[in-house]
Amino acid sequence: MSKKWILVAVTVVVALAALWQTNRIASQIREAEEAKIRLWAGAISQKAHLVNTTEQFFNQVATDEHRKMEMYTNILQSFNSPNFNSDLDFSLAYVHYIIDSSQTQILIVDRDSIITVPQELSGQKLTDSLRAEFSDNPPFMYNIWGMPMTLYYKESIIYSNLRMALDELTESILSEITNNSVFVPVIIVDSRHHNIIGMGNIDSASVDTPQKLAARLAKMGSRNDPVAITLPDNHRAYVYYEDTPLLKAVQWAPIFYLIIAIVLVVVSYNLFRTARSMEQNRIWVGLAKETAHQLGTPISSLIAWTEYLKGKTFEDKYADEVGKDLKRLETITHRFSKIGSVPELKEENVVEVINTAINYLQSRAPRKVKFATSFPDGEEFIAPLNSYLFEWVIENICKNAIDAMNGAGTFSIVLSQDARQIYIDLSDTGKGIPQSAQKKIFDSGFTTKPRGWGLGLSLAKRIINEYHRGSIFLKYSVPGQGSTFRIVLKKSK
Repeated sequence: MSKKWILVAVTVVVALAALWQTNRIASQIREAEEAKIRLWAGAISQKAHLVNTTEQFFNQVATDEHRKMEMYTNILQSFNSPNFNSDLDFSLAYVHYIIDSSQTQILIVDRDSIITVPQELSGQKLTDSLRAEFSDNPPFMYNIWGMPMTLYYKESIIYSNLRMALDELTESILSEITNNSVFVPVIIVDSRHHNIIGMGNIDSASVDTPQKLAARLAKMGSRNDPVAITLPDNHRAYVYYEDTPLLKAVQWAPIFYLIIAIVLVVVSYNLFRTARSMEQNRIWVGLAKETAHQLGTPISSLIAWTEYLKGKTFEDKYADEVGKDLKRLETITHRFSKIGSVPELKEENVVEVINTAINYLQSRAPRKVKFATSFPDGEEFIAPLNSYLFEWVIENICKNAIDAMNGAGTFSIVLSQDARQIYIDLSDTGKGIPQSAQKKIFDSGFTTKPRGWGLGLSLAKRIINEYHRGSIFLKYSVPGQGSTFRIVLKKSK
């Protein structure tokens, strides 16, 4: 699988993992919000039950107060009895007990004049506003000694305080409906789903008509089932709710991540193509320069021999040298003809191929460069090779070594083998390769030479790894002491 498809596969896997994780988080948020809504609705129902119970208690208190006022008027009417003097003290004490225990506010009038309770109003005219203030409950009519009397009363202080508490509790329920603490958009409607009882986190303009309300409830119900609750008046109601803005944002996140993933794949693919195109351009430029370099040596040699032979008698040794350069041109032609195609591999003696390359280089290298080879006697080093390309590898490493030694030093080749592989160690006594550059030396276009083009080792790696199914690597390099490259070839079966 090529690098670009590996890149695409990794990006897709990462995107799918992000989608799965985001969906999992969204599901957890949805479950948490649903639990909060149900807990909140349950709390409203519990408060409504408490209000209903309290309302029943208030009704009982009101009934008790009415009975006390009835007893109060009965005692007052008992004053009409001929024997009331014997029980007067008891009756008056009981009357005061009723008033004090219930703390009921009463008003007794004779026709239109206030005659008693509260004492500060005694003797005043009964005004309409005062009558209205004490007319929350039906008045009691009675006679004392022939005089018609009317008793007005209003709820006791205790009852008023309890009623205020009930109103506050009811108001807190309405506030809980309209301002829920879970920040979930909610609408509470009656049992017929037509009238809004309360809502929270909802724009009123979106439900201000029956049509809009029905559409909004349908949309909310399609996402989440409504929750039934009981209100203080024992009426059934339903809570419709929808996802919070946070959950909606999280639910859109997978699409956002998918778009990002697609963009990353496209950008990465284009960058990869651009990088490959640039690399290929560097290779073609390098090949052109390498061609000029390869051809330059034999052509220069032939020109020199031509000048030297002008006017001289032609001898066999001169013909041999010219023949070597012509052979060199033929070799270069074969080398470049193999680039871009699958070369033919033949069973070759590695020692002979190395010697051929070394003999040509040795006669044309600086005199201060010494060549040393170590080939075990009596052993055969046979491997499938393309001699034209393999010699090119040896020459590239040798030329780099000569440059690293500044034209003076020792270049050595050591062969060894085991049952399956042949090992070729090529060493020099040059300046070595900096640690920072050792991982890049086989990259196309990388060079440490002022006028280099960074193609020799890149081509060498491609020839060994791809064409010969072997490997080449920097075995070690010590600054100031030299470097050693190792080539590993598979032996012939």
